[in-house]
Amino acid sequence: MTTTQQIKVWDLPLRIFHWSLVSCFFIAYFTEDNFMTLHTYAGYTIIGLIIFRLIWGVIGNHHARFNNFVCRPRTVRSYLKDILYNQAKRYLGHNPAGAAMILALILSLITTTISGLAIYATEEMAGPFVGLMMNAPDFIYDGAEDIHEFFANFTLTLVGLHIVGVLLASISHKENLIRAMWTGNKAVKNNDS
Repeated sequence: MTTTQQIKVWDLPLRIFHWSLVSCFFIAYFTEDNFMTLHTYAGYTIIGLIIFRLIWGVIGNHHARFNNFVCRPRTVRSYLKDILYNQAKRYLGHNPAGAAMILALILSLITTTISGLAIYATEEMAGPFVGLMMNAPDFIYDGAEDIHEFFANFTLTLVGLHIVGVLLASISHKENLIRAMWTGNKAVKNNDS
């Protein structure tokens, strides 16, 4: 007989981080030109959230820790191939593609926020990079602007791919991963004789 029980996979701090990051990224993305103060606050909040996630990736619960889900690129490729053929193994926590996406999003957001801080220092003479950017040549500022814009758009692309991946995994494994990221719970099946 097969029974299903719900267990807590993603803890409250991780879920608050996730949905706060989603909110702050979209606030920052859509307020860039017209609401610079809101854009700046969202950017600083993203920096704080990323710092939290890096710490939580070391000290958080089992499913939050990087050493429990980060894997080699060939494992990610194999998982992606398996999902295309509807043969992908189900993971209780993050699957290999999800793990790769987490790392890609974190790196992209770090690059976006650092370049944003460089622009902020140049345009507003504020923030932690004022000393570095005060006498920087124009090409440094122009480069920071290009990098910031590219990685903001790249992050948006990653978010889209992440959503597609969540939907594919949800369909493949017949589970609602979006609900699981709200509640923290996932089903575990036990085969009882």
